[in-house]
Amino acid sequence: MDIHEYQAKELLTKFGVPIPRGGLAYSPEQAAYRASDIGGSAWVVKAQIHSGARGKAGGIKFCKSDREIEDAAETLLGKKLVTHQTGPSGKLVSRLYIEEATQIAHEFYLGFVMDRGSERIMVVASAAGGMEIEEISANKPESLIRVSVDPAVGMQQFQAREVAFGLGVDPDLVSKMVPVIMGTYRAFRDLDATMVEINPLVITKDNQIVALDAKMSFDDNALFRRPHISELRDKSQEDPRETYASDRGLAYVGLDGDIGCVVNGAGLAMATLDMIKLAGGEPANFLDIGGGASPERVAKSFRAVLKDKNVKVLLVNVFAGINRCDWVAKGVVDAVKELNITMPVIVRLAGTNVTEGRKIIDESGLAVISADSLGDAAEKAVAAAKKAA
Repeated sequence: MDIHEYQAKELLTKFGVPIPRGGLAYSPEQAAYRASDIGGSAWVVKAQIHSGARGKAGGIKFCKSDREIEDAAETLLGKKLVTHQTGPSGKLVSRLYIEEATQIAHEFYLGFVMDRGSERIMVVASAAGGMEIEEISANKPESLIRVSVDPAVGMQQFQAREVAFGLGVDPDLVSKMVPVIMGTYRAFRDLDATMVEINPLVITKDNQIVALDAKMSFDDNALFRRPHISELRDKSQEDPRETYASDRGLAYVGLDGDIGCVVNGAGLAMATLDMIKLAGGEPANFLDIGGGASPERVAKSFRAVLKDKNVKVLLVNVFAGINRCDWVAKGVVDAVKELNITMPVIVRLAGTNVTEGRKIIDESGLAVISADSLGDAAEKAVAAAKKAA
């Protein structure tokens, strides 16, 4: 789960990370009021969407008067901001964060991520702040500092000092930088985050260390024990297909193709996507129906897949172990009847009670196409999609 910049900053301040003064606004008038409440002579108006590269897309504007703030807010509110991370559809701006302008002396990049390969928390820092981490890796790889943190021990003060010195921070300011790095680590650890990014982390001209931007992502599986984090979810920033599925306990990722997939097991789902591509087609989604594929759950999965209007063919691929093929087959038949599905439905069943499952499909009287193998199912789905197109 992702959250907005202002929400990430509110969380980080509780762990001792300094941020500029700011406030949230939902209208041009409220934006101007926030600026007067903050005080000063210059402000930054920031569009709040779940994406980086907002500045390049015109989502961050520097203002020196109430009039400029209102004009900037008028331009941004209700606009779909398109960045390289949002895709061509963009994301709707429904709120703004008004922040005091900061006089910057130096910019840094600081990030904490889960490194699943080493099963460690990885600290990534760079003196090339303000750039996207992808740009830094490509253009200034020598500036990257990586520190691996053993979760059993936690980040140590000496590691934070190594990062600070590696960034070239003045020795007099290391004592200020270390608590910021340690506080960011504690936020990552204590809130079950999967990513915390401060970019840029700046040294101001009066030698203060401030987080000018912040991004945080959280482990969905841990939200049950972090209710104050789950309350920060903004569904308007999510793919509506994925939101619909996740609210019903389904693991779903929307893609750009036209073959809808209903599969049990993440590994089999990935293999199904690969086989569709190999056969010359394009999958519309990743969907793992999970271990308990009851008829009701199958119907929910069908509804989730059909939320995508680009879907022309449905491919059901189930290898039953804990599941039973007859359950899945009954779910398929019920869903096709209940939802009045007229598009081609290809079903490949294998495993527990496969004979009973295929019998239910064959005797249903519906135009459901059976497949003997995954390869056969993929080829039939691709052929049906091409015919429909």
